[in-house]
Amino acid sequence: MDLKADVHFLVWVSAAVVLLTVLLFSIIPFFTDYFRKWKIMRPIPGIGPNYPLVGDALLLKPNGGDFFLQLIEYTETLRNLPMIKLWVGPVPLLILYHAETVEPILSTSKHMDKSFLYKFLHPWLGLGLLTSTGEKWRSRRKMITPTFHFAILSEFLEVMNEQSQVLVEKLKDRAGKGSFNCFMDVTLCALDIICETAMGRKIQAQSNSDSEYIKAIYEMSDIIHRRQKMPWLWPDFVYSRLKAGKKHAKNLKILHSFTDQTILERAEELKNNKANAEQDDSNTESMKPKKRSAFLDMLLKATDDAGGTLSYMDIREEVDTFMFEGHDTTAAALNWSLFLLGSHPEVQEKVHKELDDTFGQSDRAVTTDDLKKLRYLEAVVKEALRIFPSVPFFARTITEDCTIRGYEVPKGVNVVIVPYALHRDPEYFPEPEEFRPDRFLPENASGRNPYAYIPFSAGLRNCIGQRFALMEEKVVLSTILRKFTVKANQKREDLCLLGELILRPQDGILIELQNR
Repeated sequence: MDLKADVHFLVWVSAAVVLLTVLLFSIIPFFTDYFRKWKIMRPIPGIGPNYPLVGDALLLKPNGGDFFLQLIEYTETLRNLPMIKLWVGPVPLLILYHAETVEPILSTSKHMDKSFLYKFLHPWLGLGLLTSTGEKWRSRRKMITPTFHFAILSEFLEVMNEQSQVLVEKLKDRAGKGSFNCFMDVTLCALDIICETAMGRKIQAQSNSDSEYIKAIYEMSDIIHRRQKMPWLWPDFVYSRLKAGKKHAKNLKILHSFTDQTILERAEELKNNKANAEQDDSNTESMKPKKRSAFLDMLLKATDDAGGTLSYMDIREEVDTFMFEGHDTTAAALNWSLFLLGSHPEVQEKVHKELDDTFGQSDRAVTTDDLKKLRYLEAVVKEALRIFPSVPFFARTITEDCTIRGYEVPKGVNVVIVPYALHRDPEYFPEPEEFRPDRFLPENASGRNPYAYIPFSAGLRNCIGQRFALMEEKVVLSTILRKFTVKANQKREDLCLLGELILRPQDGILIELQNR
């Protein structure tokens, strides 16, 4: 009996030794790398005591709005510094908000990997264009770029006009009836546009604001942003058992179910259309109006350099990416533009004159020729994006040891670029809080450092959809402003900014509309 007990004891001891050995060999490289980074980065100015392993995480505000304001306060009070060091748990971050420090990161092909913090988007967006790295990103970018050719964007213009008219019809009921929150009305219009252009599917969000899919998008954005700031929520086996993790899983199921159904339906529709076309070559068939192609259609037909087609999962992650990036960012830009125009009647008057010169009293749809003429409106949109960039910050990973503004930065450090602060550098934008669209007229923008203004990022990983976004913003705004005069009912200091994945006002935007 004693011998059997001794054998069991030895087995347990052996197992414990093996486990401890494995654990030790796993931990040693982690701590070696951690202390190496800590030592190299020690000269870089920081914001706190940098507690071991926890770093500055305990100083960070959990609420998205509070955290963003906290970050902006650091960049304002420490603007004379070239960068700020911040440790989120054991992960070192460098906060960059000067054109001269941003340029070495964005202008090279070396530091193109997205930050560790983007891994929390992977369950939703997979490794699509936003989150992928290396050869997969290069191949996918090359494959998708032709889908944003000018000729294809012109097809999307029809959808933008149709949905803008739906929005105007809704806003007619608001005109002359006092203040209202316009944020969701505009957002639902942007969602209708991206659904139809990206997936070829009308979801009529403007008529169905209680959509389960719409709610899931907003909840998921909030959930992910909260998790990014809290290292104790990073391990999946912990997070999946918490209330927040279960909510994450529920929303993920809703989002993927919607996309899955759309892809399958569209693929079947394309297959049937091809079969019908082969069977029916009659004149009647050829005279039928051509159906618009959607982004999803192009993905279903796309091939890579080797002639291979995209897998089902490849297609889903790109569609999910464009659904997320293609409506929330644009909706925010549209809303901020309306707010700033409503706060500056002298600027709005110039926009109205440009619209009258272009369209007269006509109710016709916006054409590509019209868009070229709306130069001042484009300057308004760009200035709105300067003051309120839709993406308030984004992050990259340093892929090799380098030097930034005289400071050594080790491989593996995450850099957080803050357009909101970058766009307020008085060296490039005197009196930065003033709303002056003239800054972006060609004669005034010439010669400016291209990295001083990056609402769509910059370099090789700039936003592939920026032309699509600017087109949409000009179409929607011109359609609204041809019908109404806008008045903002809040001062800028009264708005509580919520800087999460997207920059938006916590409680929406209150405006009044009057018929023109």
